[in-house]
Amino acid sequence: MTRVNIAIIGCGGITLQNHLPGIALCPDTKLTALCDSDPAVLERARQQTGVGVISTDYREILRREDVHAVVIATPNFTHAPIAQAAAAAGKHVLCEKPLALNAADARAMAAAADRAGVRHMTAFTYRFVPAMRYLRRLVAQGDLGEPRHYRSCRLQDWGTRNLGWRQIRRLAGTGELGDMLSHRIDFAHVLVGPMKRLVAHLLNLTPVREGAPNDTEDWVAIVAEFACGASGVLESSKLASGRNESWRSLDYVELNGSAASAVFITGQWNQLQFGRLGGPGLAPLPVPREFWTWPGSPRDPQAGDPLVTFRYDQMWEFVDAIRSGRPCDNTFHDGARAQAVMDAAVKSAEGRRWVELGGE
Repeated sequence: MTRVNIAIIGCGGITLQNHLPGIALCPDTKLTALCDSDPAVLERARQQTGVGVISTDYREILRREDVHAVVIATPNFTHAPIAQAAAAAGKHVLCEKPLALNAADARAMAAAADRAGVRHMTAFTYRFVPAMRYLRRLVAQGDLGEPRHYRSCRLQDWGTRNLGWRQIRRLAGTGELGDMLSHRIDFAHVLVGPMKRLVAHLLNLTPVREGAPNDTEDWVAIVAEFACGASGVLESSKLASGRNESWRSLDYVELNGSAASAVFITGQWNQLQFGRLGGPGLAPLPVPREFWTWPGSPRDPQAGDPLVTFRYDQMWEFVDAIRSGRPCDNTFHDGARAQAVMDAAVKSAEGRRWVELGGE
């Protein structure tokens, strides 16, 4: 395939912030069509991009022969039907997280994409942070020894503003669990491996947001046991007053191994904190330049805000996988594994008990 033509289905803020610049980064790649069920949102995206092919019906977009791949950035409850229809139409698919409303739907998406022989990718964007990539390498080559403890903490200040469909459980599935903790669950899988069992608690502290009902959680915490025997503690909140949000707020991951410990903080994109067993404590560990961009990406890591621009490498990985005919680094199967953990967390919180993950 010489040129990759991409259609975007769902033209909200994530699309404009992450996906459009990513497409522009990739040579011989063109944004060909736009789709959104809201005509006003669609028109704004058309004006911003200049794309002439637009539709409010994703089926119309999927019938186009000049569309090779799609990005799905729609409300969560629509991910499964759109992704399966796209795979059936022979389109490669990049889908926002959480992948689906439940693990069964997520697995069905992965199976459909596998059967169709298309590339599929879950948008776990933070895998592309240089410091995270370097930590992943250190773990893989055994620098930390056997993993013992994993912990993550994501604290943001979203206040009580209206979150639209994201605060409606039947449309979103979950709140903070799917919004933000899904990324950290993926971190845990990448760094430590599958979870064996967990216990979780979810809290909704804002049943009304700007006059509109909210039936999703603002805060979630998980205590987990991994299949390898390591422990895990994961927490995420929308209500950490004064913490700001997005890349300006706390996103912390620590892994303690038998030989060393390492800390990853999104805001410190080009360094880790690292310390050896019996040493004086954690100290800065610079991230080698080879990790500043994804392999092959033409992005200049010193252009723009590095806490934003790393996200554009996600599209590079997707397009390169299409051209190379290889699996994406983070597939629908990764999204389904994270969804299984989220399902177990909800089940645990509702039943106030430990839940086994059954080898997920």
